[in-house]
Amino acid sequence: MPPEISRRALLGAFAATGAIAMTQGTAMAAAARRTFFQRVGLPIGLQTYTLGEEAGKDLDATFAQVAAIGYRTIELPNLYGRKPGEVRVAADRAGLTIGSVHVPAQGTGGFSLGAPAAELAEAVTTLGARRAVVPIAPFPPDFRPQPGETMQAAIGRTFATAGADHWRRVAATLNEHGAALKPLGVALGYHNHNVEFAPVGATTGWEILVRETDPALIHFEVDIGWIATAGLDPAQFLRRHRGRVAQLHVKDVAAGNTTNFALSMKPAEVGSGTLDWAKILPAAYAAGVRHFYVEQEPPFAIPRIEAARKSYDFLSRLHA
Repeated sequence: MPPEISRRALLGAFAATGAIAMTQGTAMAAAARRTFFQRVGLPIGLQTYTLGEEAGKDLDATFAQVAAIGYRTIELPNLYGRKPGEVRVAADRAGLTIGSVHVPAQGTGGFSLGAPAAELAEAVTTLGARRAVVPIAPFPPDFRPQPGETMQAAIGRTFATAGADHWRRVAATLNEHGAALKPLGVALGYHNHNVEFAPVGATTGWEILVRETDPALIHFEVDIGWIATAGLDPAQFLRRHRGRVAQLHVKDVAAGNTTNFALSMKPAEVGSGTLDWAKILPAAYAAGVRHFYVEQEPPFAIPRIEAARKSYDFLSRLHA
């Protein structure tokens, strides 16, 4: 081959290599500029419990406010006294999808696990949802607040003394209803607080639930605020439960929040508290979470809708 051709070929090869490197570098730089939620291609959701029961007085107005903030998917705490179709129409008008709904374990009918599986599944799917979540374990039958005891303290005490058998019964109940709902197109989940982490002999209620629920039937909606309040490291917790967690409550806690097992929390808007979301969110995604819902407990330092806005603004800018 003539020398001048060899030189031209060599220069062309160098140019091509440089172009590829520049293209790769540009792609890497673009990826680095993307926020966490842009990178994973998932929406930021809101559990509308955050907005209180007032949210149910005018669903059109509430959902319009939620959509105006930027949320595109929501999880419902209940049906706000309406029929599923009415809630669905209001969500559709606002451009929101309902990804999940909380369904109480206790109850003999209506919108609860006590309803026939076909009726409950029809209600959930009418909303457009495919996931139903038990928000808290059934209370032990001897639940009674003692004189001078707060409701939160009474709940924590009762669960702490209920024993392992109570949690085994909860796991069995979840499996039973999960098996009934799955063929009807509804996945059943369980949402934690901090009562599950109180010692029960050599174990905890949480460990019993994880061990005795069927992964093919039951998924977990992990509430990060309550995980932190139980004294656990959220990112480590998520890594340990990889494959069992499908949904996340993105909930922050304020400085001075104390470890306890009695439903007591010092809340904060997401990004205004003490939790490291740049570590937690990637750990959640790696663990299998594909549904993220902002949620905040009362009391609120600012109006509830503004708290929801503040949390969204933080998450929409977060690089992780």
